[in-house]
Amino acid sequence: MKRISLENYGIKNAKVNYQLSPEELHRITIEKGQGVEASSGALAVKTGEFTGRSPKDRFIVKDAVTEDKVWWGEINIPFSPEKFDKLYEKVVDYLSEKEVFVRDCYACADANYKLNIRVINEYPWSNQFAYNMFLRPSEEELENFEEEWAVVNAPGFKADPAVDGTRQHNFAILNFTKKIALIGGTGYTGEIKKGIFSALNFILPVDKNTMPMHCSANVGPDGDTAVFFGLSGTGKTTLSTDPHRSLIGDDEHGWTNEDVIFNFEGGCYAKVINLSAEQEPEIYNAIKKGAILENVILDEKGNVDFEDTSITQNTRVSYPIHHIENIKEPSLGKNPKNIFFLTADAFGVIPPISKLTPSQAAYHFISGYTAKVAGTEAGVKEPVPSFSACFGAPFMPLHPAKYAEMLSKKMIEAGVNVWLVNTGWTGGPYGVGKRMELKYTRAMIKAVLDGKLGLYNYDDYHIHSVFGVAQPRTCPGVPTSVLSPRQTWNDDEAYYTMAFKLTNAFRHNFKKFEEHCSEEIRRGGPQRYGF
Repeated sequence: MKRISLENYGIKNAKVNYQLSPEELHRITIEKGQGVEASSGALAVKTGEFTGRSPKDRFIVKDAVTEDKVWWGEINIPFSPEKFDKLYEKVVDYLSEKEVFVRDCYACADANYKLNIRVINEYPWSNQFAYNMFLRPSEEELENFEEEWAVVNAPGFKADPAVDGTRQHNFAILNFTKKIALIGGTGYTGEIKKGIFSALNFILPVDKNTMPMHCSANVGPDGDTAVFFGLSGTGKTTLSTDPHRSLIGDDEHGWTNEDVIFNFEGGCYAKVINLSAEQEPEIYNAIKKGAILENVILDEKGNVDFEDTSITQNTRVSYPIHHIENIKEPSLGKNPKNIFFLTADAFGVIPPISKLTPSQAAYHFISGYTAKVAGTEAGVKEPVPSFSACFGAPFMPLHPAKYAEMLSKKMIEAGVNVWLVNTGWTGGPYGVGKRMELKYTRAMIKAVLDGKLGLYNYDDYHIHSVFGVAQPRTCPGVPTSVLSPRQTWNDDEAYYTMAFKLTNAFRHNFKKFEEHCSEEIRRGGPQRYGF
């Protein structure tokens, strides 16, 4: 293996462990006391203080490249180039003289969009995460590898907010001029992959006129592609991992003008709360040597208690995509025939599945309604209703209308059917009702993919009196009562009170987008509002 220097990054006299195998990184992590081996053979680690992303500590350097393009605000927080340079120098000085772990890898399975990345990690298990989650170059590709972006990851370094310009001691900063993702003060590995995802969400639309998507995707035996949008905890990984369909990817994709869907990643990063072999066998069986479990509780024999949330509800596993048996190789698909918007509705009033018109699809994409699940983000202790534009606002540097415009155009050109799927609560809101049974959600999606939901006959649908969406009256494998959220409540007054409460939240949230949207899109939202 070739030897490399990090002097050009400002990291001096470091012991550089380059391109170590996952087996070596697994061993070193255990030897350093930073992890243990579970009975499945997977590596189990604890990410420390942060067990989820910290969106308020994510910054973008505001300079000539980004100043007029980024949608600045509470999501995309500006950081000065001068402050970045000073903080970067502190981080590389911290890493100098230390043992570090370096990996060359890339993002984007479509060769026309390939982004070469060098990841520099303080911890061995963070570097193994990079092996799992990014695409892996061949030995021949490594010989002539030229990185375009770098991820500099120092969990043990803590910023001084008063001096460094951060909010607190942790930070994740993107610099599009220097092409660096700088991460410090947090061991949560999700910051590494989301840093590059956020970078691509700027690069692809601005430089490549290509649509980036926070979604999973799979393909059927006949080549039909399905895409699943949704935030963490809504079921992207679970629902796209299907033994009867080949997985393209579970989280991040691009949609090209050549009618290709391509995976950004080379692995999966799945939530494992309440995971079972019966409910999610593909993910359960992927947890083996090479996988990394985060913040789970093991018994004395190394068995994982997937129901134990004493550290966090955001327990996770990362694994290379080839741990799933039924995958698409390479990770590419054609134009999708069906798109699913997944929402975990904490109010329990959204139908479990409904078909959207083009204007409704644009409205719900811009709105991105779901519930934040406890532990997914720092400070979130209980699930709360939330709106996240494009089902991924924390990772979208441009104005949501830009992504919605691109998606709407592509959906119309491809003639895609769009569905809103509630994987959240039924029979009442969070704390009263219960989570929608996975077997029913799977049956609904299968019915769509098999063409059994009367796609073109609206006599088979009921138009919801509050949300205006078309909910099917029947679906194979699903009790009729389940298809009507009102019936599951057994209290019409309480149901409509809660439904109107949610529609008011939709309306309030959408005000900030109205000036950028057509009247047709505005009419895609709920047309009845409560008190």
